[in-house]
Amino acid sequence: MPSFYYEAADSQGKKIKGFYAASSKQAAINELKGKGFTLRSIVEKKQTALSTEISIGRAVKLQEFVIFCRQFATLIRSGIQVDQALSIMEDQTTDKKLKAAIIDVHDQIRNGHSLSKALAEHPKIFPDMFTNMVNSGESGGHLDDVLDRMADHYEKENKTIQKIKSAMTYPIILIFVAIGVVIFLLMSVVPTFASMFAEMGEELPLITRAVMSASDIILHYWWAVLIVVVGIIVGIRFYLSTDEGRYQYDKFKFQIPVFGPVFKKAAIARLTRTMSSLYTSGVAVLQTLDITSRVVGNKVISKVLLDSKQSLQEGKLLSEPFAKSGMFPPMVIQMVIVGEETGQLDSMMGKVADFFESDVDQSVDRLKAIVEPMMLLLVACLVGIIVAAIMSPMFKMYDNFLK
Repeated sequence: MPSFYYEAADSQGKKIKGFYAASSKQAAINELKGKGFTLRSIVEKKQTALSTEISIGRAVKLQEFVIFCRQFATLIRSGIQVDQALSIMEDQTTDKKLKAAIIDVHDQIRNGHSLSKALAEHPKIFPDMFTNMVNSGESGGHLDDVLDRMADHYEKENKTIQKIKSAMTYPIILIFVAIGVVIFLLMSVVPTFASMFAEMGEELPLITRAVMSASDIILHYWWAVLIVVVGIIVGIRFYLSTDEGRYQYDKFKFQIPVFGPVFKKAAIARLTRTMSSLYTSGVAVLQTLDITSRVVGNKVISKVLLDSKQSLQEGKLLSEPFAKSGMFPPMVIQMVIVGEETGQLDSMMGKVADFFESDVDQSVDRLKAIVEPMMLLLVACLVGIIVAAIMSPMFKMYDNFLK
C-alpha cells in the first residue's frame, strides 16, 4: 500500500505532519479530512533504491542518538507531553534516518499506539534495549529518568568504541601504506634492476630471486592476484555471515596478541553497563539477560548470557555459568556473587562497568605507545628487504669489478 507524507493542521490549528498509508492519494485526502485535519500538502513517498535502503536502515550514529535522548529527556522533564516533544524533535533532528523514524513514531502515537510500541517498529534505529527501557519508563512514570540514563549509557558506550577505533586506525593506515609502498617498489623499481641483473649472467642471492619473482607475479599476473584477494574476502564475509563463523571470529578477537585483551575488556564493559542500566530501570532479570545477549555485540559472551538465563530458569545462580565460561576475570565473578548475595546486582554491575571502561581507556593509551613503533618497524623491514634484494647483487658486481 502506498504511503503519503502530509502536512496539516488539526481542529485547534496545531501543525501536524507525518506518513499515512492509503490505497490512493485521494483516499488518503478523504481519510485525513475525515479526522478533522485541514491539509496543507500531501505527496506520495516514492520508493527508490536509495529510499528503500534508508527505510531498511542502518543505525544512526551514537552521537546523534545521545543528543536525541538528552533533548527528549529535557522536554519530558519540563512537563511537555510526549506528542508535543516528538513534534519538537522532528524539527531539531538533522539525521535523515532518525528524523524519518521520529515522524513515523509521532504519527503512530497520534493513532493511539504507546511510545514503546511505536519505537519497536524501527528496531534498526531504536535498539531493543532502548525500547524496553522506554516501556519500563512508561509503566513506572519515570520516562525522563530512563531517557537520561539511556543517554549516559550510550555516551559511555560511544566513548569506549571511539577509543578502540582510535587505537586501530593508525595501524590500519600504516598497513595500507606499507602495502602501497611494496607494490610500488615491485612494479616500478625492481623491474628496472631485474633487466640489469639478467645481463650479469650470474646466480643471484635467494632474497633477490624471491623479490624478483614477486615483482614478476605483480606485473604479469596482477589479475590473478586480484581474483584471489577478492575470493578470500568474499569467502571470509560469507563465513562470518553464519552463526558458527561469527562465533569463531568473536572468539578469535579475544585471542589476538596485544589487541585481544582490550577487545575483551571493552566487551565486558558493554555487557555490565547494559545489564546495570536494565536492572536499575526495573527490567526483569530474565528479560535483561535476553536483551543484553542481543545487544552485547559478541557471540561468545551472548552464549554465556543465554546459558545464564537457562541457569536462572533452573533455579541456579547467575554467577555459576559466568564462572564456568572462563571468559570473565575473577573480579567480575566475585562482584556478581556479592551482588546476588546482597540484592544489589545493578550496583555491582555498574561498578564493574566503571572499572573496565577506565581500564579500556588506559589500555588503549598503552596500546598506542606499543603499536605505533611496531608498525613503523614493520614498514621499515618490508622496504629494507626489497632494498637488500636490490643492493646485494650490486655489491657483488662491485666486488667483481675490483677484482
